[in-house]
Amino acid sequence: MKRERKLVANNKKARHDYFIDEIYEAGIVLTGTEIKSVRQGRVNLKESFAKVEDGEVIVYGMHISPYKQGNRFNTDPLRPKKLLLHKKEISKLIGLISQQGLTLIPLTMYINENGLAKMELAVARGKKLYDKRDDLKKRDDERHMAQALKR
Repeated sequence: MKRERKLVANNKKARHDYFIDEIYEAGIVLTGTEIKSVRQGRVNLKESFAKVEDGEVIVYGMHISPYKQGNRFNTDPLRPKKLLLHKKEISKLIGLISQQGLTLIPLTMYINENGLAKMELAVARGKKLYDKRDDLKKRDDERHMAQALKR
């Protein structure tokens, strides 16, 4: 019997603020109480971003609430967390990030069918204000067309 992946956290703001170029799947290094809190869905990805430092990918600003029964084993909710990627993927990310205007943004965090915590990491380019307005206008136009077709 195979379980499907369980979505834990979604960064809705990322697709609104950035153009997504590429998406990578990465494992994440967590402590025991952190993974218990993740399984309860107590994760926030809103202001998080990732950097490549010393050949490792580290995610900053990801908030994992302390586990209620965790006592002294709870860690800092905003501590930097290491992501697990292959060396080739990390070297490719270093090449992409060195380009002007590209950054690493976590999109989703989920528990896969084996019970492991995974994260979708996107190479993204920031949107300008007029790009966001164009997206909103396009969505409005599609909604109005759909309503007109219903009538």
